[in-house]
Amino acid sequence: MNLNGITLTESDGRVFLHHQAAADRPPVDATVLHSLLQEAGFGQCLLYKEVIAASAVDCNTVKTPFVVQVAERRDASLELEIAPDEMVVQVSLSPAQGGKAISLEDIHEVLKAAGVVFGINEAALIHACRLGQIAHWPVASGEPAQDGQDAAFDALLDLTADRAPKLNESGLIDYREHSGIVVVRPGEPLMRRTPATDGVPGHTVKGRELSPRPGLDLSFSSQLEGAQPASGDPNLLEAAVAGQPVLVEHGVIVEPVLRVAEVNMASGNIHFEGTVQVEGDVTHGMKVQASGDIVVNGAVDGALLEAGGDIHVTGGIIAKSQVRSQGAVSARFAEASSIHAGTVISIDDMALGCELESLNQIVIGDKLPQRGCLVGGSATAMMLLRVPLLGSNKAGTTVVKLGANAKLQAQLQALDERLLKEKATEENLQKLGKHLAATGDPKGMLERVKATWRQAVQAWSKSLNERRELEEQMAVMLKARVEVVQGVDGAVDLSIGSKLARLRKEFPDGAFLIDPAEGLLFTDAAGRAQVLVPA
Repeated sequence: MNLNGITLTESDGRVFLHHQAAADRPPVDATVLHSLLQEAGFGQCLLYKEVIAASAVDCNTVKTPFVVQVAERRDASLELEIAPDEMVVQVSLSPAQGGKAISLEDIHEVLKAAGVVFGINEAALIHACRLGQIAHWPVASGEPAQDGQDAAFDALLDLTADRAPKLNESGLIDYREHSGIVVVRPGEPLMRRTPATDGVPGHTVKGRELSPRPGLDLSFSSQLEGAQPASGDPNLLEAAVAGQPVLVEHGVIVEPVLRVAEVNMASGNIHFEGTVQVEGDVTHGMKVQASGDIVVNGAVDGALLEAGGDIHVTGGIIAKSQVRSQGAVSARFAEASSIHAGTVISIDDMALGCELESLNQIVIGDKLPQRGCLVGGSATAMMLLRVPLLGSNKAGTTVVKLGANAKLQAQLQALDERLLKEKATEENLQKLGKHLAATGDPKGMLERVKATWRQAVQAWSKSLNERRELEEQMAVMLKARVEVVQGVDGAVDLSIGSKLARLRKEFPDGAFLIDPAEGLLFTDAAGRAQVLVPA
C-alpha cells in the first residue's frame, strides 16, 4: 500500500509515522493506517491505537508536516517470584510484541542471577518457553527436610501378653480378650528394635540446607527381667529364662510360670515373681500374690489373690475372698467378696453381696443371662455396668457408682506440673542458643545446646500428646452408663458422676445415662426417656 505523503520509519525499536500534505491522496482512517503498519512489518509490534486514530484525523486535516510515534517493538518480559521460605519459584511470561522472545537460556540466566540453583524443573521451563505467555508457573521447588523416625519396637511373638488395656471409641475395653499363658524358652526372640534415624536434610531453591529433626532414639528398657539383648545383635531382645512373655514399655519381660495343684495348708501361701497357675482351688485363709497373672482352675474360697496382671477364676469367688488385680478379673460367680480390677470385672453368672470396683467396666451375666444379677453390696466403675437384673426386693440396697476415676485426675495433675517444667527448660535452652549465636559462640557450645534443645522439644511434645490422650479418656467418662437387660428390682442407689438417683420401684430393660442438657435419664428398650435427676 502506497499513500502519498505518509511513510513509516523505525529507530531503536520505535516506529514513527511521517506526514506531509498531499492533494491527490484519498482520505485515510485508522484502518488504513493499521493496514499500512501491517504491510510494513510492524503488525506484531505494540500499536498505539489511540495515537493511530488521532493521526488518521490529522492526516486528513493538518496541512503542515508532522512526525508521531505510533508503535514500538517490545521484547518478551519475565517476572520471577521466589517464595519467602525459598521453597518455590514461579515465573510469569509476557509475550514479545515485535521484539525478542524469551528463550530457555534467558530463563536460566535470570534464575542464576537470582541465586536459584536447586530443584529447577527443566520440563516446566521448556513448557513455559513453548507457550510464551504464562502466569505464576512453578519452575523450581525446594526439598523439605525429612524428619527422622523415632526408634520402633516390634514384638516378635503374636501371643505375647499385653497388659496395656486398649480402649475402643466408646472408652470400653473388650473384656472377652483373655489370652492364655504363652511360654518361651531361653534364646527365643522376643522383640526387634529399629533404631531412630537422623532424617534427610532438605534444600531451598537457593541451595540453603534445611536440617531435619532427628528421631527420638530410645533403647530397650533397662529393667527387663528375664530378657536380654542378643549377643550378636543389640537390637534383638531374646528370652533369658523360660516363662511367660509380657509386653512392657520399650521391651518384653519374661515372667516365670509357677504351676501348683492347689493352694492350701499343705502348699502354703504363694508369693511369686511371675505368673501362677493353680489347677484346683485356693482354700480358706490362703494367699496367692504374683507379679504376673493368676489363673485358678477351681474356686477361691475365703482367700486373698493379688496380681500385677490379670486374674482368671474358672469357679466362684466366695466367702469374703479378697481379689485385687492391676488388669482384669473374671470368674464364674462371686458372693460376699471384694473384687478390684484395674480394667474389667467379668462375672459369668451372678454377684451377690460383693464389693466390686473396676477402673473401666463391670459386666455380669453375659454368659448366663437367665441367672445373671447384681444383688446387694456395691459396684463402682468408670464407664459401664451391664447386668441382666439389678437389685432384688428380697435383699438390702444395692449401691452403684459410675463415671469417676481418681487415678486419671491424679495423672492429669502430675502431667500438668511436668509440662510446666519441660516448657521452662525448652524456653531457657532456646534463649541460651540465641545468645550464643549472637555472641559468636566463643566456647563452641552452640551445637550441644541445639541438640539438648531438640531433645527438650521432643520431651515436651511427648508430654503434650500424653495430656491429649488423658483428656480424651476423661471426656469419654461422660458416656458412662448402666445397662440392665431384664430390669431393676428392689432398692438401688445409683449415681453417675455427681447425679444420684434412689431407685425404689421396678424398671424394665433399658439404660441409665447422663444427658448434659436433661440430667440423669432412664431410657427403656423402646427409646422412651424419663428424667430421674434434672441437670
